[in-house]
Amino acid sequence: MYIRRTKTRSTAQGGCYYTHRLVRSERVGTKVRQRTLLNLGRHFEVAQEHWPLLCIRLDQMLSPQPGLLPVELPDSVEQKAQEILARLVASEPTPSGQVPGTAKADIQSVDVNSLELVRPRSVGVEHVGLWAIEQLRLEPLLADLGLNGPQRAAALGLIIGRMAAPGSELATHRWLQQTSALGELIDFDYTRMSLMQLYRTSDRLIRHRERIEKVLFNRTVDLFGLDCTITLYDLTNTYFEGNLGSNPKARRGHSKEKRSDCPLLTLGLVLDGSGFVRRSEIFAGNIFEGKTLQSMLKALQAPKGALVVLDRGIATEENLTWMQEAGYRYLVVSRGREREAVPDDCITINTANDEKVHLKKVCSEDGKEVRLYCYSERRARKEEGIAKRFMERFEANLDKLSAGLSRPRTTKRPDKLWERIGRLKEKSHGVSQHYHIELILAEDEKTATALRWERKPVTGTLLTHPGVYTLRSNETDWDEERMWRTYIMLTDLEAVFRSLKSELGLRPIYHHKEERADGHLFITVLAYQLVQFIRCTLREKEINDSWLGLRQTLNNQCRITATFRRTDNRTLHVRKASKAEPNQLRIYNALGINPAPGGINKLIA
Repeated sequence: MYIRRTKTRSTAQGGCYYTHRLVRSERVGTKVRQRTLLNLGRHFEVAQEHWPLLCIRLDQMLSPQPGLLPVELPDSVEQKAQEILARLVASEPTPSGQVPGTAKADIQSVDVNSLELVRPRSVGVEHVGLWAIEQLRLEPLLADLGLNGPQRAAALGLIIGRMAAPGSELATHRWLQQTSALGELIDFDYTRMSLMQLYRTSDRLIRHRERIEKVLFNRTVDLFGLDCTITLYDLTNTYFEGNLGSNPKARRGHSKEKRSDCPLLTLGLVLDGSGFVRRSEIFAGNIFEGKTLQSMLKALQAPKGALVVLDRGIATEENLTWMQEAGYRYLVVSRGREREAVPDDCITINTANDEKVHLKKVCSEDGKEVRLYCYSERRARKEEGIAKRFMERFEANLDKLSAGLSRPRTTKRPDKLWERIGRLKEKSHGVSQHYHIELILAEDEKTATALRWERKPVTGTLLTHPGVYTLRSNETDWDEERMWRTYIMLTDLEAVFRSLKSELGLRPIYHHKEERADGHLFITVLAYQLVQFIRCTLREKEINDSWLGLRQTLNNQCRITATFRRTDNRTLHVRKASKAEPNQLRIYNALGINPAPGGINKLIA
C-alpha cells in the first residue's frame, strides 16, 4: 500500500493540479496491478515524509497481527489514519441496507477475543433530520438556488448540527468532523471540509432567505393542510460576545436574557397558528417592537381579513389603527397598566390542565371593538407567589437597613440612606410602589434614628388583582371561549422562542460581520422549522415530547465499527448502527423510517 501523487488536467479551467490516491499492488494471475482504494483529494495535508509510515499504520489497522507494536506517528497523522480507515470501511458496498431481518445470513468464523469497537459516531438525530429534509424537499430547493454538492452538504451540516448539538459554526464544524455520522448518511467526507466553507454557505443561505422560507412554509401547508387565517407575530433578541464595531445592527437595548451589557440583535417571527415560520426578519438590537409590525405584514403580503395575534409590546394604538385601516383583524393583550376586576356575570371554562378561567366579553360603545376580561386561577396563584417572593425580599432589605441604625459604625446619614432605599426600589420589580417608607431623624436632622415602612397596596395592580388580564379584538362575532383559546396560541409562540434559545442555540452570537450574524440566526430558524415539522408529525401519533427530550433519546444511537480477526488470519471490519432501543424505535415507527440508519458496511482485509 502506498500513496500516489498524480498530475491531473482540469477540463473546465485548462490548468493542472495534483491529486492523491491510496493505492495497493495486487497480483492478478501472472501480473501485478495497482488498485486505487481511495481518492484522498487535492488537499491531502499529511507531509510526504510521513506517507510510508501512514501506509504501514493502515496495514496494521486493516489486518492487525498479534505481537506487532503500532507505528508511532504524530497525533495529526494518527487521526488521519483513523479517518482513512473509516472511509475505506464506509466505501464498501452495503449489502444489507434494508430493514433488519430481510438480509441473507452471513456466517463467518472469527476470534471473539480479537473484537475491537472503534469510531463511534452519533446517528439518531441526523437520521430523523434527513427524513424531515427529504419530506420538505429542502435539498432540491438548495440545488435550484445554485448550491453545488459540497455547498448543499455544508448547508445540511449546519442545519442538522444546530438541531443535534446547538452552538456556533465553529462548534458545528468540530461536531461534523469528530462526533457525527452525518457524512456517512449522505456520502460526504466532512473531514475534508474547512470551517470557511461553512461560513460561506451560511452567507449564501441568508441571501436566499425569503425564497427558502416561502417554499418551506408552503410545503408544510400542503403536507398538514394548515389554516393560514391566523398569524402570530412577536420579537425576541439575542446578544453578542465581544464588542461589535463592524455590524451596524448590533446595538445595545433591553435584553430579554438580562444581558443589556452586550450588543444585541432582534429576531422577528411571523408564524401560523400551528407554529410554522412564515417569515423571519432581523432588526437592530435597539428596535422598538411597535415599529416592526407594518413592514413585516406588508412584506409577508398577509391576506386581508387574516387574524393577527400580538403581544402587548407590539399592540400600540398606532398599530391597531393601521391594522383596521388595512383590513386586518387583531387579537391583542391590552397595554393598559391598570388591571380591572372581571365582572360578576362571567362564564367559566376549563383548560387542558383542568384549571378554571373566568371570562367576560364587553363591547365598546361604537361596536367596533370588544374587550375580554380574563381571570385565571392558575395564573393568580403564580402571580401571588411572585409578588410574595419580591415583597419578602424587599422587606428583608428594609429590615436590614433599619437594624443598621442601632449599630455603631453604620451609615446613618439621611441622604446616603435614601440613596440605598432608591437602589432597593430599583431592584424591587415594581413592588416598592406598595410601600410607604419614612426616615425618623434626630433633633439635629443630620442622622437617622429609625426607619419605618408600611404596606399600602395600590389598586389595579398585580398585588390587588392577580391573575387578571384584558384582551382586545375587532373580531366582535366570536364568543368568549373561542377568543380566549385563540389568544393562548400566543403562549405557543413564546414556547417557540424558548426552543430557539435553549434548544437550538440562538444565543450567543460570536460573529463580527453583519451577514455572518444574520446567517447564524437564519440557520436556527431553519432548524426550528424542521424540528416543528418532526414534532407535529409525532403529535399525530400521540408522541408529545419536547425537542430536548427527543434529541436526548435519539443521540444515544450511534454507528460503530466492530473489528474481528478471522480464523484465516484475515480481518473483518463491520460498521453498522447500534440497535434502536424501545423509545428510539417508537419514534422511528411513528415517522415510518428505517431504525438502522446507514445500513451495514463490511470490509475484509
